[in-house]
Amino acid sequence: MSILDLTKEHADVMLPEKYKTLSVSEMEDRIRKIKESLGDKLFIPGHHYQKNEVIQFADATGDSLQLAQICASNEQAEHIVFCGVHFMAETADILTTPNQTVYLPDMRAGCSMADMADIFQTERAWEHLQERFGDTILPLTYVNSTAAIKAFVGRNGGATVTSSNAKKIVEWAFAQKKRILFLPDQHLGRNTAYDIGVSLDHMAVWNPIANVLEYSGPDDDCEVILWKGHCSVHENFTVENIRHIRENELDRQIIVHPECPHEVVMQSDDNGSTKYIIDQITAAAPGTKWAIGTEMNLVNRLKEEHKEQDIISLNPLMCPCLTMNRIDLPHLLWCLESIAVGASRNIIAVDVSTSAEAIMALDRMLHSPKL
Repeated sequence: MSILDLTKEHADVMLPEKYKTLSVSEMEDRIRKIKESLGDKLFIPGHHYQKNEVIQFADATGDSLQLAQICASNEQAEHIVFCGVHFMAETADILTTPNQTVYLPDMRAGCSMADMADIFQTERAWEHLQERFGDTILPLTYVNSTAAIKAFVGRNGGATVTSSNAKKIVEWAFAQKKRILFLPDQHLGRNTAYDIGVSLDHMAVWNPIANVLEYSGPDDDCEVILWKGHCSVHENFTVENIRHIRENELDRQIIVHPECPHEVVMQSDDNGSTKYIIDQITAAAPGTKWAIGTEMNLVNRLKEEHKEQDIISLNPLMCPCLTMNRIDLPHLLWCLESIAVGASRNIIAVDVSTSAEAIMALDRMLHSPKL
């Protein structure tokens, strides 16, 4: 591809200048009119981490897999404008029908965690691990991964996991094989395996950059191989943040997401998925005090929705997920207006063979006997 072709391709996904000068009220009015005109043909799912300016137009809110499943059950929607990040839109495309089109308002909205495990690194790692451990490993991948990684896991007998069901799926996996390879988030994998009784010294880490297994124990003791990846948001919650809370506010409860480092999860009062955190805050008594270790847009929304409680971020210097924040009013409006005039762009389409193998991994999770 020539430099000119690359420039043209880049320009096609970049927000036109005219959208940058519109007022908020004008953009909101135009979005409402398009939603009204398209009616049931349009469906806008919004992830919990999205900005309020976008969430206000969401037809459903939730975590990534939940939203993809809602998309799959909504067959009347011809256009699905996914307000989240790339891997989420991929999963929605995998689970929906060929007659439905999935869009991502800003193609730059990726996920640093998902990008930490590409298919070439994974296949190279798998070959090395098969030579070292034989046919004793079952691969699992967090749904926060690319379609190609989900497909790899599917064709090798494994399953996807969510932060809500990770424990049950890991237990299922150990009933199939002696070891698991957990992609791409080492923290969720470590915290989940530890919860079911696997000791830390029986966990290894695969470093995809150095192409080496970081493990000093006997091979026979190795039960979990963690991919060296992480969430750039959740890894920034620290034991120092917890220490500060403990020293100054003994009555403030700390709840964190299991994508946080192991020592942070261990020192918190509670941990769980995004849905779990939301449910715990919703059910909490008025006047209770919370420090929440998860994405800032969600923390701020919980503060607004539960003014009867005292809610802060565990890390006061935390910023929202930068890639999630790429979806904003101008990009949403641009995407919708393109659909309305038949000039659709920013389409997310996963090829048939990748989709078929990824569905195998998703189905094993959804239909696991443990669930």
